[in-house]
Amino acid sequence: MNSYKYTALSGSGEKVSGMVEAIDQIEATAKIRQQYNVILSVKELRNNSIQMPGFLNVDIGGARLDAKAFTLMCSQFSTILSAGIPIARAVKLIGDKTTDKYLNKVLKQVKEDVEAGRSLSAAFEDHGGSILPPTFCETLRAGEEAGDLAGSFDSIFRHFDKQTKMGAKVKSAMSYPLFVLCVAIVVVIVLMVKVVPTFTAIFDDLGAELPLPTRILIGTSNFFRDNILIIIAIIAALVVLFLAYKKTPGGSMNIAKLQLKMPIFGNIAELNAASLFANTMATMIGSGLPMTKAISITSKVMTNDLYKLKVGEMVSRIEEGRTVVDSMRETEIMPDILTDMVGVGEETGEMKHTMDVIAEYYDNELEQAVKSAISMLEPALLVFIALIAGFIVVAIYLAMFSMYQGM
Repeated sequence: MNSYKYTALSGSGEKVSGMVEAIDQIEATAKIRQQYNVILSVKELRNNSIQMPGFLNVDIGGARLDAKAFTLMCSQFSTILSAGIPIARAVKLIGDKTTDKYLNKVLKQVKEDVEAGRSLSAAFEDHGGSILPPTFCETLRAGEEAGDLAGSFDSIFRHFDKQTKMGAKVKSAMSYPLFVLCVAIVVVIVLMVKVVPTFTAIFDDLGAELPLPTRILIGTSNFFRDNILIIIAIIAALVVLFLAYKKTPGGSMNIAKLQLKMPIFGNIAELNAASLFANTMATMIGSGLPMTKAISITSKVMTNDLYKLKVGEMVSRIEEGRTVVDSMRETEIMPDILTDMVGVGEETGEMKHTMDVIAEYYDNELEQAVKSAISMLEPALLVFIALIAGFIVVAIYLAMFSMYQGM
């Protein structure tokens, strides 16, 4: 759809201006003529304004969508629009109350477009399409066509509120093991760089022959102390190379396949993909989108690139006349339970209800899998820390015992 700015004369002879969306100028003129008999001008809007240098327009840290602020915005839209407040007024009210810098900027631009006559979905897509979830604009567009924008915002709110809470649970579960791991790394570095060299100086002064564990400990400590900057540089280089490799098509696909093959974490990745698929499909179907469009949007929100590719390929199969369940089976990566339940929903005509049920099932399975992984990770970290600390203590005490025996 293209945007056209027009100038026309109202029935009273007053000059009015506005914007309209249409495929071409002919359709735009027809839409304008439905409201005004005299059209003075119709011009297509093009992004040909003078641009400032890129580095002057870039926000520090880049634009990032705050999930909680976005979810709250959707809830506010649902409530305000349900009260019968006009769209432009609703956008202004929410924009004035939004504290998130990015959303505040987008809402101000959206308000101007809506007041000029553009649809809400098109305005959000133009000004926030690069950051806002792809499901958001499509659900709004479906709501506009059905005449139920408030219902669309409520559907979006429930969907993303569920996803946000699930993400918060995973982060909360992972916080303690990550904290323990970071503390362990810091402690080991301090021991190797500061504490052990102190004992090494004492042992050198005494000139006694040291046990093998002590010599290994001193050699490791000297290596870290002498090459700490090189080690940090190598780690940083490896991280940069990994991120660069991940951005290549082949690299991202290989990493996605490796992620699914990893023990424990591969199962979590599969459950997460199934949960995302079911939840997103339930939202899209509930919004009234056709099946091919719903699947196309769902493919864009998949976090694993292999699932993103395979789900996207389902669209062409369905357009060829195959059923959804057969298209899912041909991907060869969808879980059997998910595929069978989709088949049941397709046969009974209750796809939305079936997707809601299976989404709830995979949400619970994902939560349990994360908890199980954490329960195994915590003792493994503690054992790892105990082994390192124990080796350091044993190495030091063996050296001390050797010196006492030599006195």
